[in-house]
Amino acid sequence: MPLSRFKQSDTLLAVLALTASMASLCIGTSFAKSLFGAVGAQGTVAMRVTFAALILIAVWRPWRFPLSGAHARAIMLYGAALGATNLLFYMSLRTIPLGLAIAIEFTGPLAVAVLSSRRAIDFVWIACAVTGLALLLPLGEASTHLDPVGIGFALAAGVGWALYIIFGQMAGNAHGGQATSLGMTMAAVVAVPFGVAHAGSELFSPALLLSGLAVGLMSSAIPYSLEMVALKRLPRRTFGILLSMEPAMGALAGLAFLHEQLTPVQWVAIGAIITASIGCTVTARGKRPVEDQLAANQSAGSH
Repeated sequence: MPLSRFKQSDTLLAVLALTASMASLCIGTSFAKSLFGAVGAQGTVAMRVTFAALILIAVWRPWRFPLSGAHARAIMLYGAALGATNLLFYMSLRTIPLGLAIAIEFTGPLAVAVLSSRRAIDFVWIACAVTGLALLLPLGEASTHLDPVGIGFALAAGVGWALYIIFGQMAGNAHGGQATSLGMTMAAVVAVPFGVAHAGSELFSPALLLSGLAVGLMSSAIPYSLEMVALKRLPRRTFGILLSMEPAMGALAGLAFLHEQLTPVQWVAIGAIITASIGCTVTARGKRPVEDQLAANQSAGSH
């Protein structure tokens, strides 16, 4: 096979893997939302991160690698931010559609990327993101009638995601698999008390535990594995552009599985935030390793 054709097939495999990763994440999150009636958002998050942690520990076996005190502290902060982000994001899903929650949460990593640059072009992407958020706020005659509390939780999740990126970079000197598995374990330590306090013994129902395992697989283990395939084959910029489509995919998953209808204004808002994310990725300077892009958008950690 000619080298060019081999590269094309390799790129196609990576694009398909990343698309499947986003689809699995969005479908898994849609399924997770269907469990809210039984164990609430808090209980669902507790099951999701616990099973994700168990899966990642089984895969990476973090005890095989040395761990310094400095790395351990960084991983604890990274994991705490991860747990808080998941909890806040799922709390937002109680009252606002999936696609909109993802779009609002995207403003967190977008702010980190823009603030680290401060170039003139970045003000264009800031304007796009602000326009998208403004269209979603329940203000004025063009109000989209979204729950303010749900929007607040999604914005807080965006802040958590930004902290997750910052702390993830601090933990970046540790082994990647070790940091991810121990970080997810710390996330479970943060989330489980909220889940138990809200759902009580219902959280340990065998049928619901099986559902929690499915959520952990579809929204963490499978997307993470597929993203790792894509990471090795796609340039950072292409990877980031494709991941920027996640809010739209989330909206489609919400429509298909949760019957969440969005208004034209809400679709425009999602489009504005996606435009800001793509624009920021395309105009980014430097040759930051693609692993940093994963840290910013990784499905195993973000939501």
